[in-house]
Amino acid sequence: MNSAGEVPSAADLVQARDRLLKPVAGQRRLTPDALREALTDLHEFWLTAHAAQAGIGADQGVALVAVGGLGRRELVPYADLDLLLVHEGRSGAVTELAEQLWYPLWNSGIGLDHSVRTVGEALDVAASDLRTAVGLLDVRLIAGDEQVAERLAVSARDRWRTGARKRVPALAEDARARWQRSGEVAHWVEPDLKHGRGGLRDVGLLRALAAAQLIDRPSDELTQAHRLLLDVRTEFRRIVRRANDVLRAQDADDVAAALDKGDRFDLARALSGAGRTVAYALDVALRGVASEGPRRVLSRLRRGPERRPLDEGVVLHGNEVTLARDAEPTRDPALLLRVAAAAARTGNPISPATLQRLAETAPEPRSPWPVQARDELIALLGAGDGLIDVIEALDRTGLWARLFPEWGAVRDLPPRDAAHKWTVDRHLVQTTAHASRLVTRVARPDLLLLGALLHDIGKGRRADHSEVGAALANQVGERLGLSKQDVDTLSAMVRHHLLLPDTATRRDVADEATIVRVSETLGGDSVLLDLLHALAEADSLATGPGVWTEWKAALIGDLVANSRRAMAGEPIPRPDPLDSPHRARAEAVAASGKHDVDVEASGRVATITVFAPDRPGLLSRAAGVLALNSLEVHAASVDSYAGIAVDVFTASPRFGSLPNESLLREQMGLALSGKLKLADRLADKERDYGGQPQDAPEPRVLWFDDEAGNDYPGAVVLELRAADRIGLLYRIAEALERCGADVLWARAATLGATAVDSFCIRAADGGEFSAASRQELAEAVRLAAIT
Repeated sequence: MNSAGEVPSAADLVQARDRLLKPVAGQRRLTPDALREALTDLHEFWLTAHAAQAGIGADQGVALVAVGGLGRRELVPYADLDLLLVHEGRSGAVTELAEQLWYPLWNSGIGLDHSVRTVGEALDVAASDLRTAVGLLDVRLIAGDEQVAERLAVSARDRWRTGARKRVPALAEDARARWQRSGEVAHWVEPDLKHGRGGLRDVGLLRALAAAQLIDRPSDELTQAHRLLLDVRTEFRRIVRRANDVLRAQDADDVAAALDKGDRFDLARALSGAGRTVAYALDVALRGVASEGPRRVLSRLRRGPERRPLDEGVVLHGNEVTLARDAEPTRDPALLLRVAAAAARTGNPISPATLQRLAETAPEPRSPWPVQARDELIALLGAGDGLIDVIEALDRTGLWARLFPEWGAVRDLPPRDAAHKWTVDRHLVQTTAHASRLVTRVARPDLLLLGALLHDIGKGRRADHSEVGAALANQVGERLGLSKQDVDTLSAMVRHHLLLPDTATRRDVADEATIVRVSETLGGDSVLLDLLHALAEADSLATGPGVWTEWKAALIGDLVANSRRAMAGEPIPRPDPLDSPHRARAEAVAASGKHDVDVEASGRVATITVFAPDRPGLLSRAAGVLALNSLEVHAASVDSYAGIAVDVFTASPRFGSLPNESLLREQMGLALSGKLKLADRLADKERDYGGQPQDAPEPRVLWFDDEAGNDYPGAVVLELRAADRIGLLYRIAEALERCGADVLWARAATLGATAVDSFCIRAADGGEFSAASRQELAEAVRLAAIT
C-alpha cells in the first residue's frame, strides 16, 4: 500500500523500479545482489497487494506462485515475471482473478509469462514439457493458499526426482540445440549470458540435476561462476535499460567498471573462465548420468565394465577415454598426447578421473620432444572438430599449458578486432580444425597444422603479434624437435600469415611489382606459399561469418598463382585492362552520348561496369549509386577508351539479391545529371540503419609510395582505416576528386566493423604530391570518413 493506504498502480511499480535502477542524486547505488533483492521485494509487494485486492485469500484454494527469476529471488532488471495462478478447480472466478493481476502488468509494459492451472494440469504440462518441469522446481508462494502452493511444489519435485533420469537425453538434446543457436559464453566475443553454452540456463540445468539427486550440489567454483554471470547480466541490463542478454563489446567497458573488473578485456577473461566452469560441469554431469543408466548398472553388475583398446595404454571405458590398467604416465611422455589423440579421433571425451590422474602425474615432455610425442600431437591437431573439446578439457586441467607454456597469454583473450567471433585461444583451435580439412593441398600437412595452432600466439603481448608470434613459433618448433629448416618455415608462416589476405584485398594482384614483392618476401619458397594459402583460408573461416568470401578466395588464388609463376621464373601474364567487348561498348556509348551499365554475376559476387563520358566525379557517383542499392564494393578500377570512362566494380549485396540492371542504369543517369542527391539519400539510408557507428575509432590515413604498381608511374597508394559505414567509398572518392586527385584503382576490405580502403592515386598534372597536398588529402579523407 502507498502512504494513502491505496493499492499501488502498475505505473507506481514502474516508477519505483526505475528509481532503483537509476537513483537520484545523493541516493545510494545498489550492488547487483542488493538490486536483485530489491527488485524481487518490489514486485512481490505489488503482486501481494493486488492479489489481496482481487480477493485471493489464504484458504480459498487459489495460490499465486512465482517461478523463474522471481521464484528464485534472482530478478534482474527488465526480466519477465513468470507467474502461475494455481487452483483446486472449485472456484469459477479464477479467470477473472487472473485478469485483475495480468492486465495492469501488460498495460504498463512489464513482460509477463503467465498461466492459470490446477495442480494436476500443471503437473501434466510438466510431464510433456521439459522447460515447464524444470521451471516448477523453483515454485515459490507469493499470495493465497499455502497448501495448494506446497502441494504443487512437492509434487513437481517428487515427479522430477523419479523421472529425471529418463528425461536427461531430451534435456541434453534441447541444450545442444540452444548452444547451436546462441554460441558459447566462454569463447564468443559477444556472449549470450543466459542461453549460451556455459550460461545461466546451464546453471539451471545443473540445479535441476542436483534436485533429482543425479549429481552433487554445486561446488564453490561453480557457485562463484554463477554469481559472476548473474552480476554481469544485472549490470548489463541496468546500463542498457532493456531486456537483453547478449553482452555487446561497446557496453562491456561500462559493465566492467560497475563491477570493478578493470576494462572489457579483463571482464571478458573473467566471463570466459566462468563459462568454462559451467560448461565443463554440465558436460561431466550429463555424461555421468547417461553412463549410469539402469541397463548399464545391471551390465556392470553382471560382467563388469566394457573396456576396448584404442592405443597403447589407452582404452574406451563405456563412453569415455581412460587409461589402461597398466599405463604408467610418469614413464611414458607420449601417453598424454595418445589419450588426447584417441579422444579427438573417436569423438569420446576423456574421463574426469583420467584427466585428474594425468594432471597429477604426466611429466612435461623434455626438449626436444620424442618423435612419438610429436607424432601424437600432429594426430591430435589433424582430428578436425574432435580436437576442440579435447583441447578445452586439457586446458581446464592445466595439461595444455604444460605442453605449450606460451598459451597463457592468449587464454580467454578477447580479440581487439570486431571481425573476430571467438576469443583468441579458441580462434587458434578453430583455425586448426579448419586447416585439418585442407592438409591434402600442401606438401607439409604437419607444418600447416602447427602454423594454424600458433599463427596468433603472439597476441596479448603489447607488440606486433606477427613478429612476437614468429619468435614464439621458433621457440615451440625447437622444443618439439623440428629440424632447423622446418623451424624456419614454421616461424615464417606465423610471421607472414597475413601477407596473402592483406595484399590481395588491398593491392593490385595482377601488378608485377606486387607479385615480385610477395615472392621475394617468402624467399621464393613455393612450399611456404602453399602453406600460407591454406592458412589464409582456415584463418578466415575461423574468424567469423562472411570473412572468407568467393571474392577473397578468388583474389588470393590469383595472387598465389602469379607468385608461383614468379618463383619459377615464368612470365607473369599481363591482363588486358580493356577487352574487346568493353571497347565495343565504350564506342557505342561514345556514339550515343548516353551512359550504360553492365552487370555480370557469379554467385553473390558481381562485376558491374559503368560506361559514361569521361568527367571528374564519375567514380564517386557510381560508388554512391551502388551503396544506395546496398552493394558492398570490394574493388574498383578506372580506365577510358575513345573519351569514355570505363569504371569496373567488383561488388556483392550486403543482404538480399543483386539489384536490377535497368534500375542501376536509371539511377546512374540521375546521379550523373545531378538530379539524384546522393549525399542526402545515403545519409537517410544510414539513419534508417542506426546511424553512424558509436564509439568508432579515429580514422587513420597511411601512405605507401612504392606499392602503386609498375603500370601507374608516379602514383602512390593512400590507405584509410576507419569504422565501416554505408557509402564510405563514395564519400572518400568524392573527397579525393574534390582535392584534384586522380583515382586509378581502389580496394575495399571490411573486417567486422572496420574498413580498410586503399586508393591508387596520382596528381591531376601527373606530378608528385607535395607534403602540403598530402596533408590536405589526408585531412579531407579523415573528415569524409566521420561526417
